Amino acid sequence: MSRMLIDSHVNLHAPQFAEDKDAVIARAREAGIAMMVTICDKVSSFEAVHAIAMAEADIWCTVGTHPHEAKENPELTAATLVELAQRPRVVGIGECGLDFHYDLSPRDVQAEVFRQHCVAARESGLPLVLHTREADEVMGEILEAEHAAGPFKILMHCYTSGAELAARAAALGAWFSVSGISTFKAAEEVRAVIRDMPADRIIVETDCPYLAPVPMRGRRNEPAFLPHIYDKLAEIRGWSRADTEQRTEDAFFALFDRIPRP
Repeated sequence: MSRMLIDSHVNLHAPQFAEDKDAVIARAREAGIAMMVTICDKVSSFEAVHAIAMAEADIWCTVGTHPHEAKENPELTAATLVELAQRPRVVGIGECGLDFHYDLSPRDVQAEVFRQHCVAARESGLPLVLHTREADEVMGEILEAEHAAGPFKILMHCYTSGAELAARAAALGAWFSVSGISTFKAAEEVRAVIRDMPADRIIVETDCPYLAPVPMRGRRNEPAFLPHIYDKLAEIRGWSRADTEQRTEDAFFALFDRIPRP
């Protein structure tokens, strides 16, 4: 079976790519990246995000509002998200969740907007792309309550939270994505959690333009750097590089099942 490199989380509409987005996409392809999912950070950005996916045959997108941006539209409804998710090339709900580190939106607003995304994931059948930082207990409680109301697919994106929340999410069938943080010297706790992730539910991402992996750390991140993350994941799990590519590809298409597998 042929294998493909997939960047499951890019932010191609970010201002850091405003000057050279086409060149970034071209470099990704040259580096062997066969597919990307570009992520919506707030509903007001959706048209720009969606336009990128519509213009490129190997790029798909999501719709949602990051917890930092939850204050933009505290009244955001699941119905709005579900309607937008019916557009072609939309394959996920999010990025959404809770961030109690920066608290850029009030915590009660973050929680309510996050719950609406959970409902949208349930109703649309699309996976929930989830951000969580320093909110493990509340995150676990909301996920378990919403999942009990009706199951939906969960992706713990760029997972760096604790082992307890990872176990709670895994019990709900969650997938996990591994980012460049896994390569950072001080990230041994993150690597310890990666060693225990469900082997058939791990995918990879750059989260570009953020979190460039070693040896690119300090530079603007881009999808072309993704192979460094594959190498680190293989090292952490004790897998061959070929096995890592196949496992993460299988997991990606099991999660993002609206994307036809080539």
